Order: sequence, then structure tokens, then C-alpha cells
Amino acid sequence: MDQVFAPWRIEWVERAEKNPDVEECVFCELPAWDDDRDHRLLAENDHAYVLLNNYPYNPGHAMVIPRAHAGAYGDLDDAQLLDHAHLKQRTIDAMDDAFDPDGYNVGLNLGGSAAGGSIDDHLHTHVVPRWSGDNNFMAVISDTKVIVEALEDSYDRLHDAFADQPGATVSDPDDAVSFS
Repeated sequence: MDQVFAPWRIEWVERAEKNPDVEECVFCELPAWDDDRDHRLLAENDHAYVLLNNYPYNPGHAMVIPRAHAGAYGDLDDAQLLDHAHLKQRTIDAMDDAFDPDGYNVGLNLGGSAAGGSIDDHLHTHVVPRWSGDNNFMAVISDTKVIVEALEDSYDRLHDAFADQPGATVSDPDDAVSFS
């Protein structure tokens, strides 16, 4: 196969400036921007937030990101570590409800570009839902990964699942779900 049809990606590809609002670190600045839905910010607590990945490995691929600018796991204090862990747990619960996957890949890219991370100075945890057979013939034969759901649809499903969790607060449907 020589072509993959993904028309929803054109806005991302054709944007004039890749990160026009970013002065230093996108992960530090993003939670303060307006339009959580447009930036795919799903949920948050005092020390971390959940962001839907713009380049997902599978539908629902999200990242749990500490608010603290830290490149090493040991740089996070106990409160930051606990909130990060709680939000990872809530993310898996939301994915269970929204997607009913067969399993997960959950992990950190630590060590900069050597570890495969595109943002190497602000650690983040990837949470990727997996299904038996999600690596099908496309990846094997044509070195192509097919994402079967638009990012906006994945966002809606996950946002609703976060909002249904105990302790969730949503002030506006377009805002991230908050946990205290």
C-alpha cells in the first residue's frame, strides 16, 4: 500500500507555525492555555495532567505528565509522584470504560533521544491501550500502522469516562476533568 487516507490530519500538517505559543516547554505551558478540548487535555490534578497523544500508537494513546518540569524521575517529590501515580491509575480506569482493551503498554521514556522521547527534558508516562491482534498485516507487510479512530472521537470517549469517575469535577464540557 502506497497511501494511507487520514483527512483529519491536514490541519496539523498545514499549520503555519508548529508550536507558536510555546516559549520554552510545551508540557509546562500547555495546562495554562485555554481550550482544553482543542489541546486534547483530558484530566488533571494538582501535580499532573493527562493529554491525548497527537501521534497515537493506538486509539486512546495518552500521556500522564507531571506539572513540574523534570527530566529525571528522581526529581519529583513525594506529592508529585503520588499525584502522577493516581492519575495513571485513573487513566487506565477511564480507558477500561471507554475502550475495553485487552491490555496496556505503560512506560516512561527516560534518557532523552536515546530512549526514543521527542521531548526529553520533561518526563511523561505513555499509556497505550492494546488489543489482541492490533498489530495486523498492515504493520507486517507494508510497515504501516492504521489508527482506526479519529483523535476527536477518542478524546470524547475518554473525557466522558474520566467525568464518570468518583471525585471528578467538570465545570464545562470543553474543560479537562479535575480531581482533587
